[in-house]
Amino acid sequence: MADYESVLCVKNNVHVYRIPPRPSNRGYRASDWKLDAPDWDGRLRVVAKGKELFIKLEDKTSGELFAQCPVDNHPGLAVESVTDSSRYFVIRIKDESGRSAFIGIGFDDRSDSFDLNVALQDHFKWLKKEEEAQVTTKEFNTGPKLDLGFKEGQTITINVAKTKKYVGSETTSSKPRPKGGNSGVFLPPPPGGVKLPPPSGGVLPQTFSAPPSGNVSQPPSQSQVNNSGGHVDLLDFDFGESPSSGSVNSAPAKPVQGNSDPWGDFTGAGSSDNNWVEF
Repeated sequence: MADYESVLCVKNNVHVYRIPPRPSNRGYRASDWKLDAPDWDGRLRVVAKGKELFIKLEDKTSGELFAQCPVDNHPGLAVESVTDSSRYFVIRIKDESGRSAFIGIGFDDRSDSFDLNVALQDHFKWLKKEEEAQVTTKEFNTGPKLDLGFKEGQTITINVAKTKKYVGSETTSSKPRPKGGNSGVFLPPPPGGVKLPPPSGGVLPQTFSAPPSGNVSQPPSQSQVNNSGGHVDLLDFDFGESPSSGSVNSAPAKPVQGNSDPWGDFTGAGSSDNNWVEF
């Protein structure tokens, strides 16, 4: 398969000069040339064909080849920079018969000479990488080969973990949530049951037991209530004793009338039948 040509650089204005022989080993000087009167003006193209590289000088209008310089290395003898300027070079041209000659070329703009240097350097960098790749491939092919295929009857097991979706700061799993506002979690009741706060007056409610069977003594008089500081202890009520104890209450018990409840009517604290003190 024939290699195709690729154009690496094109400059539409280049000057060609006839140069005198090199005076010494110090290099070429562009100041020794007739810079104001170039011998030829045309177009320069840098063309790569496979691993070969050519600098071609062509006519601007017709594209006819004026001369070409095969470049086998850079930097090298094929393309050499002058010592007193960065816009001028000395190149070695060759014809089909193999004869060679050295001519000078130059550009009006410094960026054109920079682009020529970059195109030449990139080509030979690519060649160097190709050679390294060929050496690596050759070593790989000649070295021992690893058999990474499965043997007969060999199997492999893969454990796939369950994934979780992260939405913002919350983590949701694949398990669906219960419907409704309640999430299904019930809190236990507080320990010790429900405790009510004490009354606002600061007096704790008094406990009292049911009266014994028999007569019920009269509630305390108003003087007893006044002496006790406005507080009546229901435990101080004298419900009487059994006849076997031998003691008799100072006041006879009032029989219960109309209602079988020994405590009387609790419909109101101001009732005339009860004589209860209003708290």
